[in-house]
Amino acid sequence: MNIRSLTRGDGVVIGAAVLLFIASFLHTYDYLSSNAWDGLGLSLGLYLGGVIGAALVVINRCLPQPRKVAGLELATVGTAFTVLTAWILFWDLVDPGAVGAGPGLVLGFIAALVLAGAAIATPLVPALQGALVPAPKPAAPQPYGAQPQGGYGYPGQPQPYGAQPQPGQSFGGPPQPGQPGAAGAPGATAAPAAAGFSPFWFAVPAPRPLVGDDGSSAPIAELTPGVWYLAVEARGQGLLTEMQDGRRGVLQDASNIQRG
Repeated sequence: MNIRSLTRGDGVVIGAAVLLFIASFLHTYDYLSSNAWDGLGLSLGLYLGGVIGAALVVINRCLPQPRKVAGLELATVGTAFTVLTAWILFWDLVDPGAVGAGPGLVLGFIAALVLAGAAIATPLVPALQGALVPAPKPAAPQPYGAQPQGGYGYPGQPQPYGAQPQPGQSFGGPPQPGQPGAAGAPGATAAPAAAGFSPFWFAVPAPRPLVGDDGSSAPIAELTPGVWYLAVEARGQGLLTEMQDGRRGVLQDASNIQRG
C-alpha cells in the first residue's frame, strides 16, 4: 500500500469519517441521554457504515491495482455506503419525532454529507486530486542522464553524464576501456535533447499510466506519486519519460505534475 497515492479528496474523506465516528458518541436525540452505541442499528448499521465506506474508498486508493467486490470496485462500494448513511441521517434530522434532534444526529449528518460529497467529487474535481502527501523536493536537479546517488527515482547531487561507477557501484555509467561492451567511439556522449526543452525531474500527484513511445495507446507502466521520474523530451502535450529500469514511455497527462 502506498499512502503517497492519497489525494486531497481522500484527506477530506478521512477527516469526515473521524467526525462521523465522534458524532456516534454524542446524544442522538435532544431529550434522551442515549447515543448511537445504545443500539446496534444506529452504531453498526448507520454511523459505522459510513466509516466503513470511507475506509473502502481510502484502501482502494492505496492499493497498486483496484480491487473488486461482486464486480464493483471497493471505491464504488464505499461511496454507496457513504451516500446511504447521509440519506438516512438526513431524514432522521428532518423528522426526529417529539424528542428533537440531538448534537450526535446534527453533527453526524454534517459529517456524512461531507463524506459522501468528497467520495463522489474526488474523481471529478481536479483540485481534490492533488497529492495529500507531496513528494519530497530534490536536493538539486541533475543533468540529463546522471543517475541519482540515493537510488533511482530520487534526485540527489548532480553527476556529469557518463561518470564512471566507483568500486562496488553497480548502476549507471558506460563500461571502462578494456571491459566488455567498451567498443565504440571513445568519448561518445548522449544525443542532445530537443531544441527548447531541458530534461527535468518530476513527480505525479496521482497514479498515471505510461504508454509506449511507438505511438500505441497501450499502457506499459504506471507512474506512482512520491517517486521522481526523468522527463527526457516533450511529445506534444505529453512527456517522454524514463523509468527506474531504463524503460521509456509517454506520459500523456502532464497536468499538475511537481517539477524537481
